[in-house]
Amino acid sequence: MVSDQVSPAPAISPVAIRERTGSISTREIISVLKGEITALHIKQAFSPELAEEITTNFNRNPGLKERKDGVPGQFVGASHYRKNAAAYFAECESARPFVEALFANLVDPVRALFDALKRELSKQGIELRRARTEHGEANICRAICWSGTGMYSLEPHDDVAQVLCAEKDYELPAVAAKNTVVALNFYPSMPEEGGGLRIWSHKPTESDRKSQEVETTGYPYSTAYLEPVPYHDFELKAGDIALIDGGFVHGVTRQSGIGKPRLLLNCFLGFARPDLVLWWT
Repeated sequence: MVSDQVSPAPAISPVAIRERTGSISTREIISVLKGEITALHIKQAFSPELAEEITTNFNRNPGLKERKDGVPGQFVGASHYRKNAAAYFAECESARPFVEALFANLVDPVRALFDALKRELSKQGIELRRARTEHGEANICRAICWSGTGMYSLEPHDDVAQVLCAEKDYELPAVAAKNTVVALNFYPSMPEEGGGLRIWSHKPTESDRKSQEVETTGYPYSTAYLEPVPYHDFELKAGDIALIDGGFVHGVTRQSGIGKPRLLLNCFLGFARPDLVLWWT
C-alpha cells in the first residue's frame, strides 16, 4: 500500500439513501440500476422462518468452503473475483447443486425477485439474464459468511474494479465501463452486534484506485484514506434486503464472535446495453 502522505484526498460523492420496511419493488431495483438511488435497505423483506431455514441449509451444505483468494470468508457458490471466464463458469457449474440446496423445499427469495424483475424489464423491451459464455452460465446467487478479524469483517472495497478488469471473454466489463454495478444482498442471519453494511460517500476513479494500489481488485482501501469521508451504516436484521451502487466504497463492520453468524445471499447485476441487464456472482 502506498503511504497516505502521497495519496490524493478522496473526493466526496453525493449519495441517495432509502430505507423502509416491507417488500421490495421492481421499480426501486430499476432506480438503483439507473443510478438514481445509491443504496436501498428494505427491512423485514422476507420471513424469519425462511431466513432460518436458509441458514440451516448453509451450515449443513456439503459445498461449504473457505475462500482462498485473499478475502477471508466461508461460501457456497462461485465468485468471478480474480478468475478468468473459463475458471469462473466451471466453478459455477460444479457449485450449482450446492447453491440449489440452499433453497431445498423452500420458496427461493432470490429467484422470486429475479423473475419479477425479468417480467418488469421485459415490458420495457429490456432482457434480463444471467451472464454466460460458451463455458457456461452464472448461478442465481452465492452465500457468504465474511470472517475478517480486524476492524472490518469485510474490508472497505469497491465492486467496479474487479468487473472492469475481467478478461475480454466475459460480458461483464461492459457493465462497469458505462453503467452501475449493483450489489444485491439478502440477509438470512445477522449477529446481535456488528456486521453492519457501511457505505462511504466516495466513488473512486481509476486514479484513486491506482493511488491505493487496488486498480485490478478494488480491495482493500485503507482506513486512513477513508478517514475524511462521511459514511452511512445500515443496521441489518435477518430477513432484510440491501442493494447498493457497488462503485461506492463499502465494507462490513466488525461483528461479535458469539451468537448468530452474518450470512448473506449475494449477486451482482447491471446494464450491459440499454436493452440488456446481466446478473452474476
